[in-house]
Amino acid sequence: MADACENAVLTHLSQFPDAVISDTFPWSKENGFDHGAVVGCIKSLEVDGYVVAESLSTSFYTLSDEAEGILANGISQEMAVFNAIVAAGSISEPDLIAAVGKDIAKIGMGKCMQNKWIQKDKETKSLVPAAVAGDVKDEVVEQLQALKEGKFAEDAISSEVSKALKKRKLINLTTRKSMKVARGPSYAPVRKRKAADLTKEMLETGAWQTTEFKPYNFQAFGEKVGGGYLHPLLKVRAEFRKILLEMGFAEMPTNKWVESSFWNFDSLFQPQSHPARDAHDTFFIKEPASTVSVPEDYYERVKTMHEVGGSGSIGYRYDFKREEAFKNLLRTHTTAVSSQMLYKLANQEGGFKPARYFSIDRVFRNETMDATHLCEFHQVEGLVADYDLSLGDLIGTIETFFKKIGITKLRFKPAFNPYTEPSMEIFGYHPDLKKWTEIGNSGMFRPEMLAPMGLPENVRVIAWGLSLERPTMIKYRIKNIRELFGHKVDMGRTRTAPVCRFDSQA
Repeated sequence: MADACENAVLTHLSQFPDAVISDTFPWSKENGFDHGAVVGCIKSLEVDGYVVAESLSTSFYTLSDEAEGILANGISQEMAVFNAIVAAGSISEPDLIAAVGKDIAKIGMGKCMQNKWIQKDKETKSLVPAAVAGDVKDEVVEQLQALKEGKFAEDAISSEVSKALKKRKLINLTTRKSMKVARGPSYAPVRKRKAADLTKEMLETGAWQTTEFKPYNFQAFGEKVGGGYLHPLLKVRAEFRKILLEMGFAEMPTNKWVESSFWNFDSLFQPQSHPARDAHDTFFIKEPASTVSVPEDYYERVKTMHEVGGSGSIGYRYDFKREEAFKNLLRTHTTAVSSQMLYKLANQEGGFKPARYFSIDRVFRNETMDATHLCEFHQVEGLVADYDLSLGDLIGTIETFFKKIGITKLRFKPAFNPYTEPSMEIFGYHPDLKKWTEIGNSGMFRPEMLAPMGLPENVRVIAWGLSLERPTMIKYRIKNIRELFGHKVDMGRTRTAPVCRFDSQA
């Protein structure tokens, strides 16, 4: 279709040197082409210089369905109402509606009253003529007929008449865009398309030497490059990381997702019979099923603490099994990394030095998935190791962190954790839900965990943790965790999610 249209345009202009297409709209109809296709074809020819085009704008009136009906019937609504009243001499509104129809009566009565053709008798309330029939003209029909005879041109009727007809929604002014077309500087009766790209075949055959190429437009904009977008979780993670670094914490290396049961459970003084170590709570690795090694001297001290105790503890009084400790698993918490960092801190050259560590990374648990739980999520964890720390230090550190993310109302509730004593659950007041919500867990690492590492006796370690998903869901008003993380995530939300900023209260 495009080629046929191009050929028709070029053939028309080839008739004589000054040949033109004066208006593409009637020309399209005469030659059986869609006007939109003709305009597209001319723009394409104009780019290569085959034609030059001048934009035309033609305004004309179109009739509404109501106006078409008036012309077809040869009478307007007001004239039909006036004739019916003149014929009856006096007529009630219900009888008039029955005579001419509800729609005609509704429009015609108002216009007749406006033109003072009819009036209402004060005594009988009937409609009677107020003008002599010979003096009344159906101007609407005359105006529409004049418009039709003038081929609906904009100047076929006066501006006052057009304004009145438009107010009655009988006509609409329409503007049609078209073109005037003449020969261009590179005109030829047949279009020879220029090549856009230099191809391998052109180079091999030498055809590039005789091929005419399109000129490059160095001013044209290139295609928009679609860059990457940060996931909402990463935005919140970046803000949390910034806050913790400002508080003087150093980030722990958490890039190893697979850990041994020894670092994930045993080093934390969690017994090998604990329910969390069952397959229905933890993902164990099939290959390789066991770790290669752990620090042997440290292993023996941990084993002794489990079996017989120490540091004021009697231990768990069971046979500590090496094969259980060496099982590989997907870490269930980042505290597995914390235990390794504390062991290195206790055995570093020069002895123990106070430190603050944090981590934000993924952990895995074999849980039933629902709107608020997944088998994998992100844990935020912080710890401080120093001499003679107390529960007050823990509460103060937690309050400082949460104030920096905009949570000022906190409550602490006693709780139990296998490797912390005392332990506390952290509750924050949710202003939207207007209730207290659990937002984290905390405690002081037990002596049974710290002593085998080789830390000085008066060193205490305070720690707390929370998930990354819960504050992210609150921040971005997400109700279902599967809309935040996993294969059901809406990529559009990721592209449009705003930058994460927490209102610091510290």
